[in-house]
Amino acid sequence: MESESRPRGAVMVVGAGISGMQSALDLAEGGFKVYLVEEKPAIGGTMVRLDKTFPTNDCAMCIVSPKLVDTGRHLNIEILTSTRLTALKGQPGNFRAFLKQKARYVDLNKCTGCGECARVCPVEVDNEFDAGLGKRKAVYKLFPQATPGAYAIDKRGVSPCRAACPAGVNVQGYVQLIKSGRHVEAWQTIYRDNPFPAICGRICTHPCQSACHRAAVDGAVNIRALKRFAAEEAYRDLDSLPLPEVGEPRREKVAVVGAGPAGLSAAYQLVQKGYRVTVFEALPAAGGMMRVGIPEYRLPKKWVDLEVDLLARLGVEFRFNTRLGREITLEGLQENYQAIFVALGAHKGNSPGLPGEDLAGVEQGVSFLRRVALGEPVAVGRRVAVIGGGNTAMDCARTAVRLGAEEVYILYRRSEGEITALPEERQAAREEGVRFMMLTSPIRFIGREGRVARG
Repeated sequence: MESESRPRGAVMVVGAGISGMQSALDLAEGGFKVYLVEEKPAIGGTMVRLDKTFPTNDCAMCIVSPKLVDTGRHLNIEILTSTRLTALKGQPGNFRAFLKQKARYVDLNKCTGCGECARVCPVEVDNEFDAGLGKRKAVYKLFPQATPGAYAIDKRGVSPCRAACPAGVNVQGYVQLIKSGRHVEAWQTIYRDNPFPAICGRICTHPCQSACHRAAVDGAVNIRALKRFAAEEAYRDLDSLPLPEVGEPRREKVAVVGAGPAGLSAAYQLVQKGYRVTVFEALPAAGGMMRVGIPEYRLPKKWVDLEVDLLARLGVEFRFNTRLGREITLEGLQENYQAIFVALGAHKGNSPGLPGEDLAGVEQGVSFLRRVALGEPVAVGRRVAVIGGGNTAMDCARTAVRLGAEEVYILYRRSEGEITALPEERQAAREEGVRFMMLTSPIRFIGREGRVARG
């Protein structure tokens, strides 16, 4: 009695050009399970890019398309696109292959190849299929007859601007949307990760711009200004603003103590997940340091009010003039809430530790800006000295100018190149008449009748 010999095991074919496809088909017809590995997002190799084949001068696609169809439909062939063989171990007949597959960013099982994603994609790159002579969208098919027929997106990693952003905002995404005139969608892209587009568009220290590779060519992209532009365009019609969807309501309640940037950001993330969030704030309004630590000329409070109001529209509840340890306690909150997020902020300024700093007229920068923001009476006198070289120092100096000081000085213990304030803030201070004294360190404050006379 004769026994039929059947193939055992599987075969891996690396490279899905015309020879790779034919080899895979021959092996599959012989009964082997075949894994066809290709680095590109579609099979076909170089031949599909040719106009004519050599030496027969036949149409390349006419020759290769039947192979594409047969390979894609064969039950014994599993196609692994965007995949690279990284290592091969073992002995003949018993190999172990190690593969690395790049993310396609498009679901192969759901994509129908309709091309709608490419139609609305705002990003254009050089087209490899046209040898870089033409353009294609960032989401693409290598060629119309590509197998698999799903679209794909190539990503080299996280862009420097996004990597530098503390909030991880998709910078290159919203910049491209602005370029395409899709301003509300640009705002949505920002708002997905950062609930303060208009605020950050004015006061952010923009580390994204410092990391921008364009700076090596002519100048960094003005990302902060673009963020501000997208927000202002989106806020032209607040009634039709597409706010993010809130998840299914949950019964758990969360208390957030502090309505500054941290507390508001936590509330924003929690309310989107369906939690019932209540924010407790000691001040009469939300915003924290955004409201009382940054002068009106840099950040008009109408933008803080607007973006806080958007959080209220999402379902965040606010209780103002409620201080921890006075109107509320942690023990009391634990009785009514399943979780508590404490975000008290950093409202205490740094003391220079100099003799005479307790004299009247000597004030820490944070408390000075806070009193001005809350509308409390502040008398600055004729001459004002601001110790420090950061953004807070620039805010204090420029605020003093607005309060009527005739002479305002910045005293900084290091050199001009070591000042930490943003260049645009330093320039604005100079334009407003603030004088800079570098390599200058006060050693004590001299007082007269309990008040600073000179320093």
